[in-house]
Amino acid sequence: MTPLRERNQAGVGAVTLVLLTLSVLVAFNADDLPIIGGGTTYTAEFTESAGLRPGNEVRLAGVKVGDVRSVELAGAKVVVDFRLRDTPLGDRSRASIEIKTLLGDKYLAVRSEGDGPQSPDEPIPTDRTATPFDIVPAVGELSRTVEKIDTGQLADSFEVVADTFATSPRHLSDALGGLSALSRTLSTRDTELRRLLANTAGLSRTVADRDAQLRALFADASLLLAELNTRREAVHRLLTGTTALARELSGLVADNQRHLKPALDELGRVTDILSRNQENLSASLAALAPYVRMFNNVVGNGRWFEGYICGLIPPPTDVGIIDINPQGCSVPLTPQGGGR
Repeated sequence: MTPLRERNQAGVGAVTLVLLTLSVLVAFNADDLPIIGGGTTYTAEFTESAGLRPGNEVRLAGVKVGDVRSVELAGAKVVVDFRLRDTPLGDRSRASIEIKTLLGDKYLAVRSEGDGPQSPDEPIPTDRTATPFDIVPAVGELSRTVEKIDTGQLADSFEVVADTFATSPRHLSDALGGLSALSRTLSTRDTELRRLLANTAGLSRTVADRDAQLRALFADASLLLAELNTRREAVHRLLTGTTALARELSGLVADNQRHLKPALDELGRVTDILSRNQENLSASLAALAPYVRMFNNVVGNGRWFEGYICGLIPPPTDVGIIDINPQGCSVPLTPQGGGR
């Protein structure tokens, strides 16, 4: 076989680029491959998208079984393609767009019904699909609608109705009087009401814009709670062990209190004696220092004991010719820094 360095380098580079391109395409389209991706793609028709987006979950009986592939407008209907993995559907199956979180995240819920299998080529019609009610656009539409109301004209209308039915029975007149009071309240609070609805719409838009951050915050809080839940048993064992230890120590002190008190009393008397004789102890330690130093000099020069014994030799004798032991029994001088 010809070594790679001896082959045509241009051809090798071209083959390498082709392989890299194919690898990237396979990586980005792995879900669409028959062996790696798997699953069956179905289609459902809705009257509106209701905020459903590609990538949202598909759930069957609350369990994730696939994901949404595409959401496209086809005339007056919205066509949603979704893929299910190892989950067949019946020919009378139903689909609905459900709210996943309070922040407006959605998912596609499917319910398998029917005796035969659902054909992937036949979409689920709109009479078997449903969309949710979304509060965010509803609040925004309410604020826009209220802004268009002429509160002055509305108050005048309520006043006219109240005057017209002034001679009506008591219950009807009370109801109309309440409407008149309500109209006056709305008229006097028109600015505050408009500001409230505007702020509500702004809040709903802010929450919708921060959907990803809030979902991440809730996910992190869920992880923290899960970790605390897993550590709950360890914390419980720690607290139980601490309580048992405190109980044992209390019992130990209670059982040995008769013996501990005399011992502590004796220890107190000993400390009093040592305190009164502190100066004597200091003087004893100071006097012991020369002895310890000399003793170290005696035994510190090797494996023998150096000493001086006076009286084993004759006393000093001078007979003129013979001088015996002229120094007598005197203490030998220790060399400066020496060992004797």
